[in-house]
Amino acid sequence: MSGQVILPGAASNGQQSTLGVMGGGQLGRMFVQAAQAMGYFTVVLDPDVISPAGLISHYHIKAGYLDEQGLAQLMQRCAAITTEFENVPAAALMTLGAARPVAPNAQAVAIAQDRIREKAHFVRCGVPCAPHAVIESAAQLAGVAEDLLPGILKTARLGYDGKGQVRVRNRAELARAWDELGNVPCVLEQILVLKAECSVIVARGWDGAMVNLPLQVNLHRAGILAVTSVHEGNLTPSLAEQAVTATRRLAEEMQYVGVLCVEFFVLQDESMVVNEMAPRPHNSGHYSVDACDLSQFDLQVRALTGLPLVQPRQHSPAIMLNLLGDLWRDEVPPPWDRVLALPGTHLHLYGKLKASKGRKMGHLTVTAADVPGVLATALKAAEILGIEAF
Repeated sequence: MSGQVILPGAASNGQQSTLGVMGGGQLGRMFVQAAQAMGYFTVVLDPDVISPAGLISHYHIKAGYLDEQGLAQLMQRCAAITTEFENVPAAALMTLGAARPVAPNAQAVAIAQDRIREKAHFVRCGVPCAPHAVIESAAQLAGVAEDLLPGILKTARLGYDGKGQVRVRNRAELARAWDELGNVPCVLEQILVLKAECSVIVARGWDGAMVNLPLQVNLHRAGILAVTSVHEGNLTPSLAEQAVTATRRLAEEMQYVGVLCVEFFVLQDESMVVNEMAPRPHNSGHYSVDACDLSQFDLQVRALTGLPLVQPRQHSPAIMLNLLGDLWRDEVPPPWDRVLALPGTHLHLYGKLKASKGRKMGHLTVTAADVPGVLATALKAAEILGIEAF
């Protein structure tokens, strides 16, 4: 895309500017909401007839991600196309990119889809990552260094929210875990003692302009994000600056266009290593809808369409609680009336019709005028919902 800007609203020919998104989950839904608020028409391609994004988009192409007719229809309808999850086939993005602006592009998504390529990208950019070994063969399995154990064995592809990951204490467990995962290419990472987990979200435009959201501190349970806190006193300014600088470097090296999230581990000695990256908006950035003057989805729309990227401003301390299907006990909704009676609570449900254990059904963002206020309200909301204190 060479300097072309896709403006929202009706054009002189009476046609509405239309944006496409590959994937119909909650991230696609929130992208659609942001795009529609600005005056764009939207198209979602997703095979699920009741996908959260498909239910609210102007158009829903009910087709697989490699379906030739579906891709052709998406290209025909849209001026530009993005993706809402990293496991969209890179080949599909390559096909779309030959005819339309696609952000992020297939090459960047392919790196994030494969932990082996992702680790190589971190090393190439000089961003420290956890000690690790690539395991693609029995010989590499046998050659694993002793100091990498105990470790976490992760499949190179298709792992998220703790899936495709096995903790191993010794060589016997490592060999057994590799067999259980199907002897597919994997990465073994040394288990590190963590002080905190955090993430940074950047948005980069076609012209190379880049902005970022504040540092986000995250708490995971069973491999799934549970709580994100974004307020003063979370981590030192120097750590925040280090994480932002590293994230910008990773995006710049790929000539990335769009929204990118990079997750980091903070170790006990206050050093920092990169964990992984997601070529899309991220669960940990949802608070930005309510606590910033530009959300991560606003930035996604702007980056895709060539509109100016303005540095977001956080106007309120924020804490986000992830709402999993576990809260719908006996299929009875949680007591939202009690939660929403608390000041500064913002409920976002994703339109999913069935709750199940571990399924992301929505999130609750709490904002307040100060840090004590947001902590007190978030703790009270967690107590009402029966969520473990953080």
